[in-house]
Amino acid sequence: MKYTQTLGIIAAVLMVVVCFLPWIYIPSLQLTITGVHGKVNGQFTFGKQILAQGFFSILLIAFFAFPKVWAKRTNIFLGFINMAWAIKNFTLFSLCRAGECPEVKPGLYITVVLAVIVLLMTLLPRLKLPAEKKA
Repeated sequence: MKYTQTLGIIAAVLMVVVCFLPWIYIPSLQLTITGVHGKVNGQFTFGKQILAQGFFSILLIAFFAFPKVWAKRTNIFLGFINMAWAIKNFTLFSLCRAGECPEVKPGLYITVVLAVIVLLMTLLPRLKLPAEKKA
């Protein structure tokens, strides 16, 4: 695949951008939660998910751009961690609490889709292998 590294970088950047979109809406509180603003009230907060997404995205972009075998192998590991983080966010944010289920907005779905794209792009690295020596 010729453009896997470029697509991986684009998807990693978009994962940070999607943190600014609405993820869930809680009707009883009339509150929209994003990956940047996760505070519901004084006792309950989802945290700032953009910090982790930004950290993983920066590492993924750096290893996508670095043309070494060890960087590509590390990127696979980071891709799986990023995917697990996106699934954790989806599960945590869309969970029903006290009999009330939040409205899941497209931003939360997009983070999971982008995490899958990033993971697929880490599994398809473009490397130039050295030619084998003939005996």
